[in-house]
Amino acid sequence: MTTPAISFEFFPPRNLDQSFRLWETARALAPLGPDFVSVTYGAGGTTRQLTHEAVTALASHYGLNVAAHLTCVDATREETLQIVQDYAAAGVHEIVALRGDAPQGQDRFTPHPDGFANSVELIEAIAARGDMTVRCGAYPEPHPESPDTAADVAWLKRKVDAGATSAMTQFFFDAETYFRFRDSCLAAGIHAPIIPGILPIQSWAGTRRFAERCGTSVPQWAEDAFAAAGKEGEAQLALDVCVKLCERLVEGGVDKLHFYTLNKPELVLKVCAALGIQPKGEFSRVA
Repeated sequence: MTTPAISFEFFPPRNLDQSFRLWETARALAPLGPDFVSVTYGAGGTTRQLTHEAVTALASHYGLNVAAHLTCVDATREETLQIVQDYAAAGVHEIVALRGDAPQGQDRFTPHPDGFANSVELIEAIAARGDMTVRCGAYPEPHPESPDTAADVAWLKRKVDAGATSAMTQFFFDAETYFRFRDSCLAAGIHAPIIPGILPIQSWAGTRRFAERCGTSVPQWAEDAFAAAGKEGEAQLALDVCVKLCERLVEGGVDKLHFYTLNKPELVLKVCAALGIQPKGEFSRVA
């Protein structure tokens, strides 16, 4: 089996304990030589400054290629593009451009009167600079606000045409879900890499809640398996399920995997080891 390239997603810490957890996670996963790591942006732009601090720290002190998440929420075009400029000045040249979720207390995303209306506009503006690699999101199952997968494929085509060079998918449970989406994208003329988003199951209850929020369908086999495993067998089952999913994807031609780490490296390390992804040497923190 071919060894895939990998990337990791982190979230910015909100307190000292979370800071230590992020740095421990980065230290544990950096030796695996990820193509890039990304840092999320809180709902409603709530972690804007924290995201910036985490991105610049990971890039400057850990020598990682960092892609900063950026959304359209609660900011003018000028403010948003100033954030991009600040990243460029700090040596960060990758952005994951997203529309973003509605701020807390709002049911739906509403553009700022002077802001970007959607991810396509944001991608187009960032790509026009000429000095940024722009990545985007993709939904192998319908986005909660989308009528169907065909609409999501059409929207992804617009994002790629606007300048996105690759996409990371929302997580899913069955490899066939990804393959159907990939084939639909190819048929629509999308040739940018569509990287499967992999969520190692740190907690079955938490994963089910997350799936419900983002529109990921939970197959009956998963419900039955985790019910039978119970708390005692959950960790081993989570490892087995994730490894088998990744192996099936690689067998189907996938050469890149993007792991949603939740700032917990242990399970991700075990999955990578099972896939034959070995450390590329000792990790040393950049001065």
